[in-house]
Amino acid sequence: MRRLSRRDFIKTGSALAFGGGLLVDASRIRGGVSQGKNTSPGEIFTDRTREAGIDFVHFNGVCGQHYYHEMMGPGVALFDYDNDGDLDVLLLQGCMLAPGKTLADAWFPPVGSGPLRGRLFRNDTVLHPDGTRTLKFTEVTEESGLDARGYGMAAAAGDFNNDGWVDLYVTYYGFSQLWRNNGNGTFTDVTRESGTNVPGWGSSASWVDFDRDGWLDLFVANYINFRFEDNKKCLGKNSVPDYCGPLSYDPLPNHLFRNRRDGTFEDVTARSQICREFNGALGIVCADFDEDGWMDLYVANDGRPKQLWMNQHDGTFKNVAMLAGCAVNTDGEPQSSMGVDAADFNNDSHEDLLVANLIGEYADLYVNDGKAMFDDRSFDSGLAKATSPYTIFSIGFLDYDNDGWLDVFFAGGAVIDLEARKLAGDRYPLGLPKGLLHNTRDGRFEDATSGAGQTFPLLEVSRGVAFGDIDNDGDTDILLANNNGPTRLLVNNLGHRKHWLGLRMIGEKVNRDMLGTRVAVFRANGSTIWRRVRTDGAYASTNDPRLLFGLGDSPEFSKVRAYWVSGRVEEWTGLAPNKYATLREGSGKPAI
Repeated sequence: MRRLSRRDFIKTGSALAFGGGLLVDASRIRGGVSQGKNTSPGEIFTDRTREAGIDFVHFNGVCGQHYYHEMMGPGVALFDYDNDGDLDVLLLQGCMLAPGKTLADAWFPPVGSGPLRGRLFRNDTVLHPDGTRTLKFTEVTEESGLDARGYGMAAAAGDFNNDGWVDLYVTYYGFSQLWRNNGNGTFTDVTRESGTNVPGWGSSASWVDFDRDGWLDLFVANYINFRFEDNKKCLGKNSVPDYCGPLSYDPLPNHLFRNRRDGTFEDVTARSQICREFNGALGIVCADFDEDGWMDLYVANDGRPKQLWMNQHDGTFKNVAMLAGCAVNTDGEPQSSMGVDAADFNNDSHEDLLVANLIGEYADLYVNDGKAMFDDRSFDSGLAKATSPYTIFSIGFLDYDNDGWLDVFFAGGAVIDLEARKLAGDRYPLGLPKGLLHNTRDGRFEDATSGAGQTFPLLEVSRGVAFGDIDNDGDTDILLANNNGPTRLLVNNLGHRKHWLGLRMIGEKVNRDMLGTRVAVFRANGSTIWRRVRTDGAYASTNDPRLLFGLGDSPEFSKVRAYWVSGRVEEWTGLAPNKYATLREGSGKPAI
């Protein structure tokens, strides 16, 4: 069968030119693909933000000058900073950066009377005797010592010193910070002594043990060289000032830091050879794409070809994205790539790729053959048709209904003014709805947005998204950050109705999550479900490091097998379904 191209797609009339981009009518923008059956009579996700005690509204400092950074952040983080077994929340804030401008000049004044800074919320959810839960979050920013001020972009959580307490790396427009977790509810800024400050514009970051020494290294994605004194002037429809695109600015090089195991890092950007190419990165995801036991790096670049940095086992990397088929779209054109994710969506044991793009470009789905050679299935899967009406920043795999097959959530907002919104009087006319796609188990997706929840049709400028089981009930919830808008905590009402298995994978000698470890659950019916321990993915955010396997209507599975990042392979039997378990490296039966 001849694969559809973007040109074929446009010719079908599935999209129509409007306002300098591609938009669709109101009925299309809520759906995108043919309507599938609702999986629940009620909404799948419910916004529980306010009742849970999270009162946060992002401020972006818009003052009418169309400064590029205004509409790019922020990310969010889900991580267990106090080691009590549930996920806490870090929310990044913006600030007034425009030269000579004060808060009084902002088009949208900040909400609240407190300082503009990132805020940390501790999860104090209550589990009742009857099994029900009451979500509760308590702000602990002041007592934590976190002083995250600036125009926040991304957050990456990982235990860099192997002491069993997860640390934080936060990027901003202009600088970055490394916060060491002291193990007593407080953090210390160790940026200077660690050597991890990245000047410029850190857009995303990921912790990854690229040299397999048992210590987490750090990859920092850098974006473009935007300076206020060199702010480009671009025009939109009817010659009205608008935001410029990324190609108006020079890209900045990414950075790779190797962990010296003493609290400091060595900048190995040049030695690793990743500095040979830099294209203005926004997204990063780390996985072993060719299954050789070494972690690779996939970088989503805005308006320029994406990169697949394959680990050469000697501290260096080689970009093979063009040869591997995951650098450009089916027409050989680069896309405006933002968020990215990697997971095994078709249950064949290989890490596939998902990339978010602009309105009219559609999201990319690259299917891995297990040797890091990818087949573009964006059109065949229905993903292209579903996502072309949207500018998507965050996109990610999740099994929202716990049927054992990974679905897709996406959220975003435009980067140039939407003419219809502007004509309606919107002073920040970038808002778009969100979408949810259900995996039909045959390589395709169908739309589940109509039953997803009341939050999904809201026109918001969504950016960072983190996935995790916030209430520990066995399904995946969503934490969503809106630019110049409220944070949303979307609680899953559906997944826990099916059977599931939750796993936390920790090291043999250290109490940290073993990022990159691949785990298989073997079902009684002969099928196998694969997941990877990760915190990166989506856009500028940190996900739950625990693994969640949806088991569907049957709780039966025969064994669990782990492919540890160290190279060890182990198996466990007798694990109970519908519970979380912690598996330590070295505690299983050697396998293979």
